[in-house]
Amino acid sequence: MKVAVNLDLCVGHARCQDRCPEVYGTDEHWGKCKVLIPVVPPQLREGARLGARNCPEGAITVEEDAP
Repeated sequence: MKVAVNLDLCVGHARCQDRCPEVYGTDEHWGKCKVLIPVVPPQLREGARLGARNCPEGAITVEEDAP
């Protein structure tokens, strides 16, 4: 699974980071989402999905692994 953030949409609510700080952080300069682990390991995937779902702007894209 891969995650990415569209910085044009992100306004820095940090809800993603609140839900999964292992995957999402905050850029110190811009105050927007910073993906810490773009390729998410199995043990963090549910948290990464939860973080993406909680983004009010829908700025986070989750690409699931192909079956």
